[in-house]
Amino acid sequence: MPSRSVQPWVVHARRRRAARLRALAASIAFVLAGCGPNGPSAPPSPTPAPTAPAAASASAAPTPIVDPSTVYATIESQVKAIRGLKPKTPVAPQLLDDAGIKKYIADSFARDNPPDVLDANERTLKALGLLPPDASLSDLYVRLLGSQVAGLYSPTDKKLYVVSRSGGLGPAQRTTFAHEFTHALQDQNFDLGSLKLDEIGHGDQSLARLSLVEGDAVLSQSIWQVQNLTQADLGQLLAESASDPGTKILLEAPPILRDSLLFPYTSGLSFVQGLQAGGGWDAVNAVFGKPPASTEQILHPDKYAGGDVPIGVTLPEDLATRLGTGWKVTAQDTNGEFQLALWLRTNRAIDAATANAAAAGWGGDRMALVDGPSGSWAVILRTVWDTDADAAQFESAASALVDGLASPASLLRGAGGPERWVVIGSDDATLGRVAGVLGLAG
Repeated sequence: MPSRSVQPWVVHARRRRAARLRALAASIAFVLAGCGPNGPSAPPSPTPAPTAPAAASASAAPTPIVDPSTVYATIESQVKAIRGLKPKTPVAPQLLDDAGIKKYIADSFARDNPPDVLDANERTLKALGLLPPDASLSDLYVRLLGSQVAGLYSPTDKKLYVVSRSGGLGPAQRTTFAHEFTHALQDQNFDLGSLKLDEIGHGDQSLARLSLVEGDAVLSQSIWQVQNLTQADLGQLLAESASDPGTKILLEAPPILRDSLLFPYTSGLSFVQGLQAGGGWDAVNAVFGKPPASTEQILHPDKYAGGDVPIGVTLPEDLATRLGTGWKVTAQDTNGEFQLALWLRTNRAIDAATANAAAAGWGGDRMALVDGPSGSWAVILRTVWDTDADAAQFESAASALVDGLASPASLLRGAGGPERWVVIGSDDATLGRVAGVLGLAG
């Protein structure tokens, strides 16, 4: 999968770029983000996609692998036939062992995410209650990705890596190559860099476009599995999955990291499956020319088809000046429906269905971390909903969550109607000051 960088509330492996604050967490960015063009890919699912064609005979035993280049060339030919895209330049895959992939992730993370960015992301996530107070965002992210990455394709240097902890090319490695080779085809035909998968301040849009990229690769990989893996291969995949120690690490990861990592593969697959079922691969190709604008469009494909774009929500350009001497806007981003729903699901007083429904009326949002003198800080989230009723539904779902945050916080109506604000402060005085400057107090 392609890669990315850290953001306020989600961790994702991204391209070589500083992370930004994501309104309520995005691919690890102002939490970390997910898989942009240079980043690692989550492990491909061994389960074929529902729309994949009928499987070929699986009675034969796996053919012993003698020449890796022959294996790669065969898979390339099969993926080209499935995806209908022609390669323009050759791609030479490289195998990485367990130590190699962990070092790659740790080095990339340290290079792409300066300490001040990590600090801003970590503080924002903790303020929102998405990370435990004693957690290290860097440690959690590197550990999670180190246990999950099966391969990666880098649009920047056009390199493709497959992880093989045994050094061989078993069904997992062949599946991974099919997935990553799809990314190479995407890049050569559509230019993944043009999708701006890591654009500063547009975390929700980046995650949505990454979902197109990953959903396409997962569908192609799944069809390839059905057509080319034997029953013995599938049995080996399932056995390896059942005994994989990375499963425990994934399940133990904070939801903001785990769910944001998986979203492009799961929801992205559903989005692309719908496109492909309705118009074939030509319909999928067309979306690369007009990529999704929000995770709302990924979650509700009818909104993509209908051209329902996010409402442009802003915070005052002179916010730091209004707050006074020593204040600065450290970072800002947009959360989107997916990340707001994820945040609402941390409210144990409501069930997941209620949280998801409360986020479904999302129209747009903007979130910022601001820092002031003497260690004071605040997180500001402005949301605008499709209707007044949607805003009220969000308020109902978020009220108990906001009241239960560790730092002083308020959910405020602002101008009312479809607008709602969440303000979190380092202390009561800071909360009051920020709310007053924004015209929300009283």
